[in-house]
Amino acid sequence: MVALQIIWFLIIGILVIGYAILDGFDLGVGFWHLFAKRKGDRSAFIRSIEPFWDGNEVWLLTAGGALFAAFPAVYATAFSGFYLAMMLVLLGLIFRAVAIEFRNKVDHPGWVKAWDVAFSLGSILPSVLYGVAIGNILRGLELDEYSDYTGGFVALLNPFALLVGLVGLSMFAYHGALYLAMKLEGEAAERARGWAAKSWWIYLVLFLAAAVWGLLAYLRDLKPVPPILLVLALAEIAVSRVLNAKGRAVQAFLSSCFAIALVMLSVAAALFPYMVPASNDLELSLTIYNSSSSQLTLTAMLVIALVGMPIVLGYTWFIHHIFRHKVEVREE
Repeated sequence: MVALQIIWFLIIGILVIGYAILDGFDLGVGFWHLFAKRKGDRSAFIRSIEPFWDGNEVWLLTAGGALFAAFPAVYATAFSGFYLAMMLVLLGLIFRAVAIEFRNKVDHPGWVKAWDVAFSLGSILPSVLYGVAIGNILRGLELDEYSDYTGGFVALLNPFALLVGLVGLSMFAYHGALYLAMKLEGEAAERARGWAAKSWWIYLVLFLAAAVWGLLAYLRDLKPVPPILLVLALAEIAVSRVLNAKGRAVQAFLSSCFAIALVMLSVAAALFPYMVPASNDLELSLTIYNSSSSQLTLTAMLVIALVGMPIVLGYTWFIHHIFRHKVEVREE
């Protein structure tokens, strides 16, 4: 039973990492969308993610479904505690999806501009709120004896969580800029490289501040793994900067992918075995041991996951391989 609980903790972690890497560049492209001064550039930005964005969100849906089935108590506590924040995330994702589909339906400057703004805001809002959620989980939530969150929405907007939210936004913005540098051509790609170079410094400062604060204040045990993973993530962030400066766009983007994976792994390592730590009384925390489904459920789900995950991985590789070529920037 313990082995199954650990396996499902790891599977959910893998799904979250996959989502952060794949939808992360989508969200980052949305951040930079309004910084593009030419309509042709903005259209190219959307075309660069058009084949991928909806498939990338499958990872988020799958992670939510896996959490619901494997750790239902965690799902209930997290989704009820973050209810308003979750609704804002969904609102942002809906605006982003509708903007991608509706933007070019009417050839009118006001129509296009409105959907450009919706696309950017629909990308920025989830980027920040994902980080805020992770910051609050690392910090711990106020739980009662029934595992209900008692802190209220305003309590979620604490300084550490907001800092982690800004880390999430800067991480995705940097990731998206590297993606655009890889996918676009000519001057548009050079501008994206410049955005990546400038945003790297903001990303680095925020990342270091959050990492030091988190390790000093919220690492509940003397665990060596999270600091090691954070150092490795910092190294990958530095490597991506060097590769971007040399114009090696593909390698810089892949390095950013590894950095995001290491950051998310450090979060998982810092939490383990907790899923939702209780800030008021650690004994009230939800762990992988006291919040999981039955052994039969975990076993049946594992069989399904062993069949389904290779299909998702195969589809993800296939679609990125088919649309691997650069996107042409047209004059509009």
